[in-house]
Parts: sequence; C-alpha cells; structure tokens
Amino acid sequence: MKVQLDFCDIGPGFSKTNNFFIHLLQKRFEVELVDRPDFVIYFNPNLHVHRLHNCVRIQVGLERWLPDWKESDYALTPNYLDNPRHLRLPFYVPWGQGPKPLLKENEDPEQLLAEKTGFCSFVVTNNHPVKNRKRLEFFQKLSRYKKVDSGGQFMNNIGGPIPRLQGGKVKFLRRYKFHLAFENESHEGYTTEKICDAMMARTLPIYWGNPRVAEEFNPKSFLNYFDYGSDEALIEKIIELDRDDARYLEYARQPYFHQNQPNEFYSPDRLLDFFERIFSTPIQPVARRRRFFELNRWLLVRKHPPHAPQLPGWREGQG
Repeated sequence: MKVQLDFCDIGPGFSKTNNFFIHLLQKRFEVELVDRPDFVIYFNPNLHVHRLHNCVRIQVGLERWLPDWKESDYALTPNYLDNPRHLRLPFYVPWGQGPKPLLKENEDPEQLLAEKTGFCSFVVTNNHPVKNRKRLEFFQKLSRYKKVDSGGQFMNNIGGPIPRLQGGKVKFLRRYKFHLAFENESHEGYTTEKICDAMMARTLPIYWGNPRVAEEFNPKSFLNYFDYGSDEALIEKIIELDRDDARYLEYARQPYFHQNQPNEFYSPDRLLDFFERIFSTPIQPVARRRRFFELNRWLLVRKHPPHAPQLPGWREGQG
C-alpha cells in the first residue's frame, strides 16, 4: 500500500526522514513524504501547522494531552481511552531506545552492584515549582540520609550538567545504586523514558508517576512509590536496601518486563495494524467537516511557526 504522508508540529531536532514512525511504517507500507499528503502526523496540539491540512490528521502525544477530536481523526497517546480511533502509546516507546536494552540475559547482579560507586542519582533539566513539587520534595528528603547527585541543570550539585549526547544520561546513571525516576506529574498512562533510562543503566529505579506502571513493568524490579503511600515509608525502604546488599540484589535479579518479555506496547504489529486500519478506512476528515478561512489558518502559523522551540522532556536527559 502506498501512503502519502507528512509530519508537523514538533521541535527542530525531529527528522522527517529518520524517526521512529517513518522506520516503523516502512516495514509495511510504501511511504512517500509530500507537502500535500493524504495523512499528516502531528505531535504538539498547541501548535497550528496541522490545521493547514484538510487530510486525515493523526495526533501523537508527546505529553499526556488528551486527543482533541475536533482537530484530529485518530490519536496515539499515553492515555487509557476506550475509543476505536485511539491507541495507547506510552512515551517511552517512540522516544526510547526500544525493549532490547531492558532485557536481562546472562548478567551478574553481584558484579554490577560491586561497580556502583554512588548512592543515588537525579537528572532534571526543567522544573515547575508547583507541578513538579513532588519530586523536588522527595529529592530533598532523601538527601538528608545521603547526598543524591543531581546531574541535570536543575539543582545541579556535581559541578555541572552531564552531557546530553546520546547515551550520556545512561552512562552517568550506571555508577549509582538508585535513581530517582519521578515523572513531571502523576497521571494514569503517563510513563516516560525516565524509568527505562534507569533500567538500561542497571540502577534500581525509584518511580513515581503512572499509578498503573506495574502493568507495563515487573513491580519486583523497581521501587514504586504507590506501593508505599508516603515519602517516609519509601525512604525507609531505600535505606533498608542501601544497607543490605542481599535485599538489594533481590530486586536486581528480577527481569524488568513480566516474564522478561517486552510488553505489548512495543509490538510493531500492534502499531502497524492500527495504522493499516487508518490508511485503509475511507472517512471524511474532521478538517472537511468544519469551514475555516484560509487567512485565519495562515495567521495561526505566522503566530506559531512550525519550528517552535522543542518541548521539554521529549529528548534524552530532559526533565
């Protein structure tokens, strides 16, 4: 099947010819990138280039935004929605490194623990004083027990931020026993790359964010805030594991995935079947059900140009 496609409304670091979605779709479809496509994939609903297209619009959620069905015909977001036009796609799938680095095979947890020289790491680039208050408060409380090394731009205490090149964050995390993998906020379905980065580094994630994260990853392989109910109870558990290598290794020996098999969200066929249904189902696009003045569309784009600053959190090492 030949598909005429375009991408829009994302930061300047995104390549239309080299990204997760183009590589995925090319496994089953003959994809042609054109300026006047039959289908457009857009990422940031707060930008407006997608509104210039009167074709089928597919929203892909960078954050936990709900689909705007007045703007999009289909959507892939981290949310749990019972809607045939929606497919759940956690953030860590398109913006992560894939499931392979998270699979455990022929590893020696005792050797990995012996190589840990630091207690706990914390990497945040951007912080909102209200929305992100939870992770800052926990960082400060845990720091009363032992120093937590903050390697991001926010609350940096190691002499400067770590390199943001590919692999820089994971390399930094490898030296620590624990990592504070706190999301920007707690919301069902909103699981980003933060927990996966810690897993790739083989450091024990201390997670807060998606209350249903245990459905995606083995809860015996990380510390889930929602299992403890308070900062104090979780910190007590962290101290226990820090002081008892045998108990720590019980977590380190566990696979990150249930039965050490990637969860369903990594399945290429699951995603491709959804796109095939989109590409093969004739519909009247939502853009053609409403009348727009072309002048108004162009005014929106001039006000919000297509190369707007990239969103925090969609590239490695950001908060």
